[in-house]
Amino acid sequence: MTEVTTENPLPPEADRRAHMMRDVVRGLSLEQKELSPKYFYDTRGSELFEEITRLEEYYPTRTERALLQRVMPGWVGTHRPASLMELGAGSAKKSRIILDAMVAAGCGRTFIPLDVSEDFLQRTAASLRSEYPTLDVVPQVADMMDSLPVPEDLQRPAWLALLGSTIGNFREEDAAALLSRIAAVMTPKDGFLLGADLRPGPRKSVARLERAYDDAAGLTAAFNLNVLEVLNRSLGSDFDVSQFRHVAFYNLEKGRIEMHLESLRQQLVRIPGAEDVRLAEGESIRTEISCKYDPDTVTRLFAAAGLELVTWEEDEEGHFALILGRLRT
Repeated sequence: MTEVTTENPLPPEADRRAHMMRDVVRGLSLEQKELSPKYFYDTRGSELFEEITRLEEYYPTRTERALLQRVMPGWVGTHRPASLMELGAGSAKKSRIILDAMVAAGCGRTFIPLDVSEDFLQRTAASLRSEYPTLDVVPQVADMMDSLPVPEDLQRPAWLALLGSTIGNFREEDAAALLSRIAAVMTPKDGFLLGADLRPGPRKSVARLERAYDDAAGLTAAFNLNVLEVLNRSLGSDFDVSQFRHVAFYNLEKGRIEMHLESLRQQLVRIPGAEDVRLAEGESIRTEISCKYDPDTVTRLFAAAGLELVTWEEDEEGHFALILGRLRT
């Protein structure tokens, strides 16, 4: 919160269901029950998220977009990337801002959108080929946490991009592992472009941050609750969605927003093929973390992955930052 040819296809539907079952059973067996946020994005979840990004409370999408529009002409003009690979590309709306700058500068050659959703990626790639006839669009279906399939003949320098503060959905050790995977496919000529939501500070209150995850219209609550519908449909579980409520708060100690689904009563949830899940009244299932950053945090993460920070740019209100990194020299 990507027409496809790939050497690393996702597993068939039966294998994906088995993987989901293992993942869900493991998460619900923990002391603090949890679910992966990747299960938010069925069709309904994706539609709800698109609506959320248009809310006044949800500043990250529009702030990052404005930053991209402001800095990309200069950054592209200075570094002149020939290729762009976006991880978790989705509809590639923000990538278009970068691609526009690359085409205008006369350096753009290749765009590689990477995503787990093959059908969606096919539509995105077809649209991009029409919009950018001078670019070679090479979509890749993959889970960024498992593999980063980079064509051997990729034109360099290349930028690998992880936008939307997606990095915030990972605990620090997992984020460092992902960044290490990214660094492993980079050359010294390449760059890593990161979009990061910032921690509260003098210009950004905790209340402002929390409103972005608990809007007055209740769209984020509906988005959060929808994950239970996904499990019911995919695994045959019997979660009673009406018996959960959406909770979102900023965890000051860990520097992150947490989204939970809180049980309104004592419950027994059945998942065919797995042990029943017991929930006490008031017990919660954590569905998402969204870590927030500052320069020290990003520098530490980069260093753990063999990267270093080149440029940091944030909006005037201190809400969001765009960061350009490279392999550490």
